[in-house]
Amino acid sequence: MTETNDLVVDRAKTHGSWFEQSALQNLIKADMHSAPRWHLLSASQKEALDMIAVKVSRIVSGNPAEPDHWDDIMGYALLGKTGGHPDSAGQPHSSVVPGQEK
Repeated sequence: MTETNDLVVDRAKTHGSWFEQSALQNLIKADMHSAPRWHLLSASQKEALDMIAVKVSRIVSGNPAEPDHWDDIMGYALLGKTGGHPDSAGQPHSSVVPGQEK
């Protein structure tokens, strides 16, 4: 259990208080999820935005100079843009779910 406690204490240095950070990320996500056009996003775009919300909450609750937070945001934005297909980097992602084309 000491290892787990040490990890929690260590992460608080970069991520901030778990309670503050988790409450903030849930507020950000709730606002995004209530947007009138949220339903038009693909699952990967929604997940990318949810993860970006996590990273933003860590930046404002923890250490804003932690480079991993910023790098992760760039990575999740790219995944949202491309649908996670490395061969489509730079190409916009379609919100059409495979097998459900019209």
